[in-house]
Amino acid sequence: MFNYLIKIEYDGTNFVGWQSQKNGKSIQDCVEIALKKVLKSKIRVVGSGRTDKGVHALSQYASFKYEKKIDNKKIFLNSINFFLKKKLISILDIKTKEDDFHARFSARLRTYEYLIINRVGDLSINKNKAWHIKQKIDLEIMKQGAKILEGKHDFSTFRSSSCSANSPIKKMNPIKIHKINDTIKIKISSKSFLQNQVRSMVGCLKYLSNGKWSMTDFKKAFKSKKRGNCAPPAPACGLYLSNVKY
Repeated sequence: MFNYLIKIEYDGTNFVGWQSQKNGKSIQDCVEIALKKVLKSKIRVVGSGRTDKGVHALSQYASFKYEKKIDNKKIFLNSINFFLKKKLISILDIKTKEDDFHARFSARLRTYEYLIINRVGDLSINKNKAWHIKQKIDLEIMKQGAKILEGKHDFSTFRSSSCSANSPIKKMNPIKIHKINDTIKIKISSKSFLQNQVRSMVGCLKYLSNGKWSMTDFKKAFKSKKRGNCAPPAPACGLYLSNVKY
């Protein structure tokens, strides 16, 4: 039995999320169906992490076991992408891994990027690919707020009520925020995240940066550890799983 790791890019707009669910079409389902067509065997993939409904991925990873050796990478990639291209899912790479490798549990660092377009005009090219905010955003205030979120903390304020994580304690790497013209990119890295954590953090940073909250309000919401004090989460369309390190 061989253990494989595939790298996946997808537009999550029309999916219920990465993970198989009873209430709609998932990216995992589409990948498994395509693998079955190419490999002539029922395959179960394990993703590096869940992405919610409407969330995109530049570098999602998934591992799977298969009894035969896949010798020709080019033929495999061409074949599987033939079945996936209309769904806006692309398999970018495949590698053979050690027997004990696991796409989820072997991950050391996950990076998400959140994209904001800050302008008055509506989105056309980036529709469903970014959060369109018309109000002026104070980038320096946003960076000051992000600084407070760095390090090891209890992130209960940003935790979805349906989150199944054992602990709300997480450690955030330095948060990077850049702006080019009207595009703001927020990059957040950690070994793991709570459900809805990144979108909730971005939602609170938006409240802070457009004057809805003062810095005192922001700190108070964070330190309260109460979901009810969180700002509305940022929409899923602006969130991208951008990298996973092993």
